[in-house]
Amino acid sequence: MSSYWHPFGDMGAVTASGPFVIDRGEGAYVFDEDGRRYYDAAAGLWYCNVGYGRDEIADAAAKQMRKLSAYSNFGDFATRPTLDLAERLAELAPVEDAKVFFTSGGSDSVDTAAKLVLRYWSEQSRPERDVIIVRDRAYHGMHAGGTGLAGIPDNRAGYPQLINNVERVAHDDAKALEDTIERVGADRVAAFFCEPVIGAGGVHPVPAAYLTEVREICRRNGVIFVADEVICGFGRLGEWFASTRFDLDPDIITCAKGLTSGYLPMGAVIIASRLAEPFFRAPGVMWRHGYTYSGHATAAAAAMANLDILERERLIPRVRELEGTLADTLRPLTEHTLVSEVRCGTGFLAAIQLDVTARPDLPGGILGGLRKAGVVTRLLAGGALQVSPSFVSTDADLKSLADAVIEVLDAA
Repeated sequence: MSSYWHPFGDMGAVTASGPFVIDRGEGAYVFDEDGRRYYDAAAGLWYCNVGYGRDEIADAAAKQMRKLSAYSNFGDFATRPTLDLAERLAELAPVEDAKVFFTSGGSDSVDTAAKLVLRYWSEQSRPERDVIIVRDRAYHGMHAGGTGLAGIPDNRAGYPQLINNVERVAHDDAKALEDTIERVGADRVAAFFCEPVIGAGGVHPVPAAYLTEVREICRRNGVIFVADEVICGFGRLGEWFASTRFDLDPDIITCAKGLTSGYLPMGAVIIASRLAEPFFRAPGVMWRHGYTYSGHATAAAAAMANLDILERERLIPRVRELEGTLADTLRPLTEHTLVSEVRCGTGFLAAIQLDVTARPDLPGGILGGLRKAGVVTRLLAGGALQVSPSFVSTDADLKSLADAVIEVLDAA
């Protein structure tokens, strides 16, 4: 019996069957310890944008490790890769005169943003602005803050109230946001957290008009707009950031995953100068927040190499092509009796919604069948199959994925 406790794992089931061990990766594919190849339809966990086996990233990390693996960035300390990466992200992000705070991953980034908005209003002598609004179906990480903000009820189940003053609104109704701000009082609302495309909650795109409207509602009421781009950032929606695609002008962007394509853990919070100003204008104001590995030198070197690949190989423009191909390939699956919906068409991600109402047992069997057919993925909230492959996927890869899904559904 393994000693390892798997995240999001039904350990009774894992213990009974044993772990499924991934041994290596190459491009858009991974291999088990027996050498069997699988198309990775989830890109790990939404993150392996440039594909597996990139020597350039491994070499950059090894070179930095030999020179200086890491050093604390607390106080006035810094390492050169950290500073260089901050400048690069500030240039890429659609955020005015951005400041960049580094974290160890997406959950760190969300908690950092939540703490920052509350501390910002405190610095503005408005501590009563302590209500954070989120959307139902939203996933904002699994730290205490992100769990407390979650719009996925199962992720909050079994915990006491982890953070106070959270309001949840419908994920696709701008008027619901406006009504909630009016009910609570605009002078009480600190921030609105918004995934441009809801990811782990089931891949729920919304019309661009919705995003435009909620952004304007926040602006009109002085509410900080936080774009949670942990999944959407670094090309998943065909731009460096979804905030660019939808012209959101966010106050804060949270990101991670595609920043390093998962080669090393790293995240970032990109902050508009108007929010950073109270902490930068003069000595004497310290934000007592940070992580041991904030701005980790080796992770920063890996991120720089990853961004180089995205730029040099023009993988982000490639996503715009793949967006249409993915939709064309997967939409015919809606004709299958065991599929109730395919949600796609905004970026290189999709959800194949299985008919769990008629067949509650269906999702687990489909995942096992797909592994036998040479495809690995996972289930999202509500019983949908995640589709978010590496950007190096080909049209033929997507066709094979759809064929495998049909084959397994037919067998079920």
